[in-house]
Amino acid sequence: MRCVPLTLVRLIVAILPLVGAAPAVAQAVVAEDVRAFSIGGGSFLLEAPAGWKRVQPKSGIVETEFSVPSAGDLPPGRMTVMGAGGSVQANVERWYGQFAQPDGSATKDKATTKAFKLAGSTVTMVDVSGTYKDMPGGPFAGGKTIERPDYRMMAAIIEAGENKGSFFLKFYGPAATVAKEADSFRKMVEGLVPAAK
Repeated sequence: MRCVPLTLVRLIVAILPLVGAAPAVAQAVVAEDVRAFSIGGGSFLLEAPAGWKRVQPKSGIVETEFSVPSAGDLPPGRMTVMGAGGSVQANVERWYGQFAQPDGSATKDKATTKAFKLAGSTVTMVDVSGTYKDMPGGPFAGGKTIERPDYRMMAAIIEAGENKGSFFLKFYGPAATVAKEADSFRKMVEGLVPAAK
């Protein structure tokens, strides 16, 4: 049996950690890249907060989806991006209908909405809490509704202008998870910029 020189062993031991580090560095760069996404056919750019993980959308109507870090041992949050039709008010009312209040009161009386101008678009922000009527298969799949108490949803409707339609950013999950990332979601929406032409 041939003896491997000690200097060669030392060289291999020194190189192994570097070989293992290269993919990790590449993954970090990729992770940063996938945080950036566009809406409106590439007309506007946004960047998801650090720590949010881009995942394969669970539904064909969702264009972009992120898994949002959980608070403690709670489930993670979900942030979806999609284009949709209908008026802003009709969609806000639909979101109210996805929540029930433990005391039987009207969800819209406890929700908040705010509209403002940003990047040449009108943005309507909605914040609603209660028992979420989750439909894991999507609203058009006809599946079973699962009630999820103490949930919260923050959403933004971005009216991208004529011939571009409206786009929805919808972030929901356990109330504590959403509370932990609420400022990050707001900053992401407020960071909306037109794409360079």
